[in-house]
Amino acid sequence: MKIAVASDHAGFDLKSKIVAFLEEKGIAYRDFGSGPGQTVDYVDYGVMAMDSVVSGECDRAILFCGTGIGMAVVANKYKGIRATPCWNPFTAQVSRSHNDSNCLTLGGRTLSFEEAVEIVRTWLETPFEGGRHQRRVAKILEVERKNFKP
Repeated sequence: MKIAVASDHAGFDLKSKIVAFLEEKGIAYRDFGSGPGQTVDYVDYGVMAMDSVVSGECDRAILFCGTGIGMAVVANKYKGIRATPCWNPFTAQVSRSHNDSNCLTLGGRTLSFEEAVEIVRTWLETPFEGGRHQRRVAKILEVERKNFKP
């Protein structure tokens, strides 16, 4: 599995710490920025990361901004992306097991590193349950098909 990571300035410090965690765990990733000391628009970095997931270069994404909300909004504009802002391990677990989330968004201004690493660990390790949840994800995909025009 290869993870796309990206942040704006508000998420940079947390992203850097999570990248170190990914390296420690031997999880492949590609960092799309931003860099230290930059003041940037989260949209630009979310777009680069999401393009890599949609193209198949990366399998999933973890995006960081001040709250995780802006990055989730950007990511969910992409067909096939189910981006979920998570604020604790339970929301991360359910986002994967019930919603088959392929993009996690986190807030650099709302989470400590300790909280974030548990969320990331849970999100990476939790499989999609399928079953009744597959039916619901299929309905989401049908809504997406109707609303994303070629």
